[in-house]
Amino acid sequence: MPTHPDISSPLRLSLDRAALQHNWQSLARMSGKAACGAAIKANGYGLGARRVMTHLAAAGCRDFFVATWAEAQTLMPIASGLSLSVLHGVRTEDMAVAIGGAARPVLSTPEQIARWRQAGGGACDVMIDTGMNRLGLDWQSDVAGLVNGLKIEVLMSHLACADDDNPLSALQRQRFAALTQQIPASRYSLANSAGICLGADYHFDLTRPGVALYGGVPRNEATGKLRQVVTPQAQVLQQRVVRAGDQVGYNATYTAQRDTPVVVLNIGYADGYLRGFSGTGRVLAGAAALPVIGRVSMDLLIVDATDAPDVGEGDWLDIDYDLPTAAAASGLSQYELLTGLGQRFERRWV
Repeated sequence: MPTHPDISSPLRLSLDRAALQHNWQSLARMSGKAACGAAIKANGYGLGARRVMTHLAAAGCRDFFVATWAEAQTLMPIASGLSLSVLHGVRTEDMAVAIGGAARPVLSTPEQIARWRQAGGGACDVMIDTGMNRLGLDWQSDVAGLVNGLKIEVLMSHLACADDDNPLSALQRQRFAALTQQIPASRYSLANSAGICLGADYHFDLTRPGVALYGGVPRNEATGKLRQVVTPQAQVLQQRVVRAGDQVGYNATYTAQRDTPVVVLNIGYADGYLRGFSGTGRVLAGAAALPVIGRVSMDLLIVDATDAPDVGEGDWLDIDYDLPTAAAASGLSQYELLTGLGQRFERRWV
């Protein structure tokens, strides 16, 4: 991001507010009778959590989730009628902020529960581990006894394999459903983005989409229902001709077979456009798709401009960043593609 008001960045993210809101509304419809929340951790998956929260609240979202109390603090004050939960619970270091704050902890260990009780904490959420073996109270333990007396707003678990057809998803749903009969809470929540696609049995009272809000396609059932939200754009620094037989970029991995016009863009792996796009990525100049040639550098990218002869220094080009397509091209997950976008981008909502 620019450090002086008179200095602009040669990198920007074009962020589509209408597409973000459309995606939430689509996921809300897919959630059926369940309320649809939004995971806005990791700075809103790289888009800017405060703006994402504002835009989704305007679309009707009321339940938001971040990972840490540091993330929660950047969103204060929270508008009336909105709910914010902190997924990583409360460490000792978090208690001064958490007690009496506007956000709720998602308690996931006996120690966190004891810490919350001892401090006289009020309403909270609770995470149950039903088979992922990540955060959460062990579903096989005396969960009802551990949480007895807590004012639980949301009892939740997290699906490990909802983006494929692993039988663990059904087993997790079965275990969680049994716990909902034993543990009183205002609402119950299991489904992430992919879990929403699994159908009504997984929705319970509240769904918690993340990547799908931002244009990720978690399962085939969501294909055609979601829109691209994020388009990285980079400025051309130089236009040149690589002569036949000359090499391009680090380690000379590409050799020009003919005299080839190329443009050099102000973007690289330090910005989150990682080396997995070397020789596989594309840059868009209007209707022309220009292939990335050679290796992606830390700050620079070289593309074959044969099909865009009029592109030159100072022009802005779009990076082909449709998430499923970019994931296939780079070998990265759709989550990494979003959260890895760097701070040198100027983020522009349109």
